[in-house]
Amino acid sequence: MKTNQIITILLTIALFAACKNESKEKENTKTENTVSADFNKMLDNYYQEGLKLNPLNATFSGDTRYNDSFPNFLSDEYTSQLKTFYTNYKEEASKFDDSTLSETEKMSKDILLWECNINLETLTFKNSTYFPIDQMWTVNLMMGQLASGSSAQPFKTVEDYNNWLKRLDGYVVWLNSAETRMKEGMAAGYVLPKSLIVKVIPQLKAMTEPNLNKNLFNSPVKNFPDNFSDEDKNQLTEAYSKMVSEKIIPAYQNLHDFMAGDYLNAGRTTTGIADTPSGEAYYKHQIKQYTTTEMTADEIHRLGLSEVARISSEMEKVKEQIGFKGDLKAFFNFVRTNEKLMPYKEPQQIIDHFYAIYDTMKPKLEVLFDHKPKTTFEVKQTEKFRESSASAEYNPGSLDGTRPGVFYVPIPNASEYNIYSDESLFLHEAIPGHHYQISLTQENDELPMFRKTLFYSGYGEGWALYSESLGKELGLYTDPYQYFGMLDAEMHRAVRLVVDTGMHSKGWTREQAIRYCLENEAEPEAGIVSEIERYMANPGQALAYKIGQLKILELRHKAEKELGDKFKIGEFHNQVLETGCIPLQLLENKINLWIANTK
Repeated sequence: MKTNQIITILLTIALFAACKNESKEKENTKTENTVSADFNKMLDNYYQEGLKLNPLNATFSGDTRYNDSFPNFLSDEYTSQLKTFYTNYKEEASKFDDSTLSETEKMSKDILLWECNINLETLTFKNSTYFPIDQMWTVNLMMGQLASGSSAQPFKTVEDYNNWLKRLDGYVVWLNSAETRMKEGMAAGYVLPKSLIVKVIPQLKAMTEPNLNKNLFNSPVKNFPDNFSDEDKNQLTEAYSKMVSEKIIPAYQNLHDFMAGDYLNAGRTTTGIADTPSGEAYYKHQIKQYTTTEMTADEIHRLGLSEVARISSEMEKVKEQIGFKGDLKAFFNFVRTNEKLMPYKEPQQIIDHFYAIYDTMKPKLEVLFDHKPKTTFEVKQTEKFRESSASAEYNPGSLDGTRPGVFYVPIPNASEYNIYSDESLFLHEAIPGHHYQISLTQENDELPMFRKTLFYSGYGEGWALYSESLGKELGLYTDPYQYFGMLDAEMHRAVRLVVDTGMHSKGWTREQAIRYCLENEAEPEAGIVSEIERYMANPGQALAYKIGQLKILELRHKAEKELGDKFKIGEFHNQVLETGCIPLQLLENKINLWIANTK
């Protein structure tokens, strides 16, 4: 055979192999694209079905499709629907092999499986059914916010107004079911502590105001849009008057009378959740749910004691800098009652004070953060009906950014409002805390929809508390009182590790927990009492802040050490924020991979 014939044959073979490989690559790409499309379709279905199951989540996301809906979250039928929902999607997600998924898709799969597993675990307990109402966390308080007409439920069109009326019909069913479930709970040994019940009673009473001009649920008809016709205004005013007078007020009155009577008489005199059926197992579950770790109550309690000791040492330094003569506990009282730290008389002055803090830090934000959210934010005073039991909080803006994020500040008495911790508070609740973390997640088009609205307290509250530590880098904490306020805010979260585990796993009483807080932080006693009762109402939630903060700080220090000159703080913050709210172990895996790739 001639040389040129051999060459021709070899070229033909090579060309055939190349075509075969190209065909195989195209086939693999087609398969990968199909898997990716199927996977992302499954994620979208999960999100869309989830909105139908909880239409309030849709409303707060700015999705108006279900604004007329309020399912009975307390019914057996609803519980069954939830169980089926999470079971089905756990099975669906498990069918996808990790080797066929991109890194982002694998992260989404891990998060979805976590969601399904933790929610299925929650459904094995009766707590959410038998404790439908408390003074701090429950859906009736959210409905009061929406009823004000200035929250997430829109009141811009006649349809909007009618949607709210339809939603209230479902809410009345829920209110009636709440009483039924609490009676069942009483018989089964599930009842709130008396100290919490007495805080709920006036909240319910406020909604029975017979003067419709003063009733919160009649608020929307006092603020009609200018383009409404007189006919529409008259029709809606009549419909709202009828709804509030004939349905809302009677439902609240019945619930009030029950809770002020039989339920209060049956109220627990004990403090912790361990004193209820399956209480110890439930607390273990709550720790896992809120911290997204496998830490035990004992481990967290010891960590809390260690952090309290460390922060106390830092507080001593500030006390000496200020020149205060006396022990740390006396210094707490001095700060609590220092009239120079209560300079304002009107709530608006306090609101303006927070905006001034923002103006101070703006130039340095450019250095620490490459990305900033498009969603705007506002500072508002907490509504009066819930102000006495509320903490400062952040409510996210809508997914499309048209409704701003809101930082709510309770100001029961402006002349007694102490500003010593306002810089750290703003960093936590607004910028760069919850507002940056949540808004950047919602605006990230690379994330599937279901991840844009997730909130894991370990990550979310951990980020917000970590944000407080950035004050000096942002040009704040130049006043020693404000720096002490940051330390006190951090101490507040460290103390939580001690008292939450103390009450729910070590037999501490409410009074014992209050004393411990008074001895170790500068919060006023009324605020401490409110906080302790908050932890009583939702065991484990308060643990998330410090656990998450310490993990993010640990990861930052590791990155700084291993990357040296290659470490860029803006890029580290991008890495933490870009994936949205995720369980802490997944965050640690991500940062470790980033460090390895950067090196």
